[in-house]
Amino acid sequence: MMRAVSAAEIAPTTYPWAVHAEKLVVRAGRHVAVNGLDLALNTGVHGLLGPNGAGKTTLMRALATVVEPAGGRLSLLGDDLTGRADPRRVRRNLGYLPQHFGFYPRFTVREFVEYMAWLKEMPKTVIPGAVQRAVERVGLADRADSRMKTLSGGMLRRVGIAQALVNDPQVLLLDEPTVGLDPEQRMGFRDLLRELGMDSCVLVSTHLVEDVAVACTDVVLIHEGRLVWQGSTAELARQGTAADAGDSATERGYSALLRAYRGQVSG
Repeated sequence: MMRAVSAAEIAPTTYPWAVHAEKLVVRAGRHVAVNGLDLALNTGVHGLLGPNGAGKTTLMRALATVVEPAGGRLSLLGDDLTGRADPRRVRRNLGYLPQHFGFYPRFTVREFVEYMAWLKEMPKTVIPGAVQRAVERVGLADRADSRMKTLSGGMLRRVGIAQALVNDPQVLLLDEPTVGLDPEQRMGFRDLLRELGMDSCVLVSTHLVEDVAVACTDVVLIHEGRLVWQGSTAELARQGTAADAGDSATERGYSALLRAYRGQVSG
């Protein structure tokens, strides 16, 4: 006799926070790049902003389990990643596009994304369909069988996005994803971000404040490895005045918050 399955058994796993950091410390070599950071993120598209050297890439690498925290606590999808935790289970539910990613030039687009799906331990039976869907979502279906070495810089970036989302990750980390994309491709990518953020926790590190204003539900601003401010894009736009640097309300809000933070530190 078949046993009845309850709704609780088939319901998706939920977590208090998809990403949760407490007093997080991460080193980049001998330098402390993330210094006592507190952060909590859930479903939605979150923009990660900050000047050069703020610690954005190091934070993304820690969230992607590439580097281990040097202090504090970090959990992803309910799994504690500090101490001697095994990150493999978390990695199956992660997608990560680093600022610079390596690839085999002779691989085709399809072969490369398939290879990354295999590294993420996806079941063999679902890989072909998942790869095709990922390639289509980034607008490269017509180049799926082209070798990586023949692609433009913008196309390579889109392949990087495809490999990051091939496993339908619950946490998606994108470090400067729009580098090399033309304006039309950037607009399409913003639409894709909004779609992904409906079911996943998406963190996008970028220098393009306008991308954050259009595509993100909220903003995380860091400087010198510390959290400066976190809030909605609408709240960010209200932080600045006409006297602050920037061509839009969002950029002026960004400038105002950095100026205020630096004033507090120097004072």
